[in-house]
Amino acid sequence: MRIFNGIAASEGLAKGKALLHIHSQLVAEKHHISQEALPSELEAFEIAVRKAKENLEQHRGPDVASLPSEILETHMMMLSDPEYLSQIESEISSKLVCAQWAVDTVTNSMVSLLEASEDAILRDRVIDFKDVGLHLVKALSGNHGQDISTLEEDVILVADNIMPSELFAMDKTHVLGIALDGGGRASHVAILVRAFGIPAVLALGNAAAKVNDGDEVIVDGNYGEFYVRPELIAAQNLNERFALWQQHEAELLQMVDLPTEMNDGHKLSLKANIQTDGEVENAIRYGAGGIGLFRSEFLFMDSNDSASEEQQFNAYRKVVESMSPKPVTIRTIDIGGDKIVKGMGIDEKNPILGWRAVRFCLSRKDIFTIQLRALLRSSMYGKLQIMFPMISGGEELDAVLHLFEHVKEECRTEHIPFDPDIKVGTMIEVPSAAMCADILAKKVDFFSIGTNDLIQYTIAVDRGNEKIAYLYQPMHPGVLRSIKMIIDKAHKENIPVSLCGEMAADPLYSVLLAGLGLDEFSMGPQSILQVRKILRNVSYKEAQELAETVMQMDSYLTITTYIREWMHDRFDHFTTI
Repeated sequence: MRIFNGIAASEGLAKGKALLHIHSQLVAEKHHISQEALPSELEAFEIAVRKAKENLEQHRGPDVASLPSEILETHMMMLSDPEYLSQIESEISSKLVCAQWAVDTVTNSMVSLLEASEDAILRDRVIDFKDVGLHLVKALSGNHGQDISTLEEDVILVADNIMPSELFAMDKTHVLGIALDGGGRASHVAILVRAFGIPAVLALGNAAAKVNDGDEVIVDGNYGEFYVRPELIAAQNLNERFALWQQHEAELLQMVDLPTEMNDGHKLSLKANIQTDGEVENAIRYGAGGIGLFRSEFLFMDSNDSASEEQQFNAYRKVVESMSPKPVTIRTIDIGGDKIVKGMGIDEKNPILGWRAVRFCLSRKDIFTIQLRALLRSSMYGKLQIMFPMISGGEELDAVLHLFEHVKEECRTEHIPFDPDIKVGTMIEVPSAAMCADILAKKVDFFSIGTNDLIQYTIAVDRGNEKIAYLYQPMHPGVLRSIKMIIDKAHKENIPVSLCGEMAADPLYSVLLAGLGLDEFSMGPQSILQVRKILRNVSYKEAQELAETVMQMDSYLTITTYIREWMHDRFDHFTTI
């Protein structure tokens, strides 16, 4: 028996026969070409780029969830990057080398730069450049390597590494778990396996070299362990752990149709975050009480341009109709920051603090007006709510609401029907908005706290910077006091408060957030049942007492330790993982 420890990238337990997927390096053909052959070689490269894009397009569709969709878009943008493509064409033309050789040279140069970076996130993106380069070499050579798109039996995929494109193409119905030698928790591979709900352990070192096809193996995505040919006693212990995991999963499925009601009758709402209309099915499957955040910018990222009114209307209408009579909250365009759309003129040195979200929208009223019209039209097909991101104060919100009223009047003039009672809200994700929550609460129907940005801005920390990532602490007293203040100011004006950041999906924070007075949680659909189970098994009084105790503490270390112990005293490991 061999036991390997790695990174728990995607929770769950899976056991079965190993399918070994070792990458024999695809060697690019390297030869010089004549001057006469140059035009045909450049044409072959252009054809290869088109083929690579077509292969990626096969995996893009309404059933692709938000994060996988973003990753696909990243690869598509790489294949459309004029600098990358022009460097390859220049390599072919200036050195008279074949296209495969040029792709290999330019891609390896970029990979070397990323590998030398001190930023762990940039180093994790190496695999994306390798993947895009591999796409092009495959398209040029016609060699597509081992095929895992169609499997005949259930397997545990064991690999030295795996490309994001392979995960998209993989036969997910037969892959029970994944064990990889490489990878990191922030890598696109990790993001994808979590999105696909496949138990996975990454960064196992040389585990793949110790496995044979058909070996009995176990992947424990909860503890980050990988067992190869487990011995009898170990197998029995793991079988018990596996049985407990299955029992836990079965208990969660029983929560689908139950209300999110604490055991003393206090009611809460759990909603889903989505980015494409194809994710609505998952939201319904996991018992979401509505859509708490529909990221509308995906329409613009997909089109690389300004989406038309009809395109937007059809997408919004589909989501609103599918969820009816449950509410759907659509956030207006939040491009800029880390979400760049070609053709919008956004290119800044400090984009997180720059021309993004409503700042962009108020400057590009032509684009914003079209979106507001599409939203108003779709409000006739269900319970639609509109939410504005990145509001920093009253003046900005007033400007947005003034434009919204203008668009409503425009629709009335054109006899375009819309819901006259449509609710509008604002995200609270900027510290100045939190400090002005009492002012903003008088102008809108609801708040939604965006903790991802609120934490980052409150503590002044870039969580993507590994040197200071440890400072990104949701349990920082300053963050918790901001959340409490926002909730109290909103309730004073009788408007509800939702939270749609990553905190909402973390089971460790569920009871505390309820105790702070939060009305709604909005999260990835797959997290809903876990949080519902927790909230149904405690009382609101207990949650309030927990919050009162925590709010007296003076450090995130003390708070995090206390919360973890409080939760572990009441729930099993699988529930609070």
